[in-house]
Amino acid sequence: MTDQGIIQLYWNRDERAIQETDTVYGAYCRTISGTILCSDEDAEECVNDTYLHTWNAIPPQRPDKLRAFLGRICRNLSVDRVRKKAAKKRGGGEWNVALEEMEMCVPGGEEPEQVVENDVLAKSLEAFVRALPERERILFLRRYYYLQPVSDLAAACGLRENTVNVTLHRIRAKLKLHLEREGFGL
Repeated sequence: MTDQGIIQLYWNRDERAIQETDTVYGAYCRTISGTILCSDEDAEECVNDTYLHTWNAIPPQRPDKLRAFLGRICRNLSVDRVRKKAAKKRGGGEWNVALEEMEMCVPGGEEPEQVVENDVLAKSLEAFVRALPERERILFLRRYYYLQPVSDLAAACGLRENTVNVTLHRIRAKLKLHLEREGFGL
């Protein structure tokens, strides 16, 4: 079934929308969630929560790209679940390490000016990622969006872990320079 057909099922409040979503995008969502959570049981719960959130979001939203829409919901729910577990255990994890690596490049804060700049920052990050060579873009997104461990990245790309670490370090340095040129200081 096409994305537009699935979205129309949501708009019609037809429960087949969830079945069709799972058929087309279930493996994609399980991969996202499983990579972040490292637990099949937790990943399955997040995927089910993704379908519930999608059911509640469509309507009123009508996403242009259902895959991206589902991926964002699934990733956010998975990261939230990891944060809740970490708050209970105060343990580390891949997401913690990946986020700490990015802290050195991306400005943060809760000040009103920063909140207003979030859209501009997002567009600047998107432009930066699109300009990266394909291998670097894949490594960057898999590490900092999908929060995959460096060992998994190395295996998937046929590289040594040290090569992946050095490449990611260089990408972060480029990102920092890019953001400074765009007026985003740390």
